[in-house]
Amino acid sequence: MQAWLDSYSQDHQNPTNRLLHWICVPLIVWCVIALLWTIPVPATLGRPGFIAVGALVLAFAWYWKHSHRLGLALLLALAAMAVLTELIYQQIGPSSLRWLALAVFVVAWVGQFIGHAIEGRRPSFLTDLAYLLIGPAWLMDKLLRRFNV
Repeated sequence: MQAWLDSYSQDHQNPTNRLLHWICVPLIVWCVIALLWTIPVPATLGRPGFIAVGALVLAFAWYWKHSHRLGLALLLALAAMAVLTELIYQQIGPSSLRWLALAVFVVAWVGQFIGHAIEGRRPSFLTDLAYLLIGPAWLMDKLLRRFNV
């Protein structure tokens, strides 16, 4: 995990790019959760959010395998995002949640690419798709270090 975090850091040296990542990465993670939340699930299989929770369990297992510290912290963050998503789902319904998540997703990715244009470096995930999972871990690692955890 540390090698991935170090490599990710090398691609994110510019302060503006880092700021955009602090804003955009959590938004993108939430959008993925929200979009998965809106996938219809047969009542016999579960309830809305079943597929999203399954994906979150897989993501947590990957994080936990590579770092218990980051895995536990990301579990809490992902669970909070899942609760937020359920609350929004209950308020606006699946169709509106889907459109909201799609709109935020596009804007957040544009922000990411603007940051990388400013940085002058390609996004890390273009070399290894695992970096799509490293972005949230990188931010969580920085947050935990800031609080000496």
